[in-house]
Amino acid sequence: MGFVKLISAILFCSFLIFNNQEEEVMLWNANKKLKWSDFKGEPQNKRAAAVTASGLTYRFSTTKNKGRVVSVDFIVSSYFYPNKSWYRPEVCDSIILSHEQLHFDITEIYAQKFRMRLEKAEFSNNVKAEVKAIYKQINIELNDFQNLYDSETNFSRDREQQLLWSNKIAEALKE
Repeated sequence: MGFVKLISAILFCSFLIFNNQEEEVMLWNANKKLKWSDFKGEPQNKRAAAVTASGLTYRFSTTKNKGRVVSVDFIVSSYFYPNKSWYRPEVCDSIILSHEQLHFDITEIYAQKFRMRLEKAEFSNNVKAEVKAIYKQINIELNDFQNLYDSETNFSRDREQQLLWSNKIAEALKE
């Protein structure tokens, strides 16, 4: 009977649920850095100088032969959400913008980790649940890493730690 390609398009987002297909997004790009003009949301509090809303999405398709999954193809992307990201111009500078860029870069690092785990995974016929479980675990790790970054840099206030993290993230993106 040959191969039958079944498409299972599943889109999930770390911080947002897409009910509005017109949500503005920016795909992560190594050659494009964030600018303050990309932060289009309204400040939500006075405790933070800026907030970067970013997240992972994925979709996958399976190829089956005689009812068994023989391959899984997937696309994983990291996005910045301009309308959910904001800053307070009166307290922000280039150091804080660099700090926010690294939050987006960290999201891309975890997109890469997600891709690697999917490539190495052995899937059964329950691909949807298995991919979703990997996605959930990656998002837990991503959130923990983002929190560690903020904690160790004191939200960009510790300039020495900020520089160390900048180098650490640049190296991780090269891998």
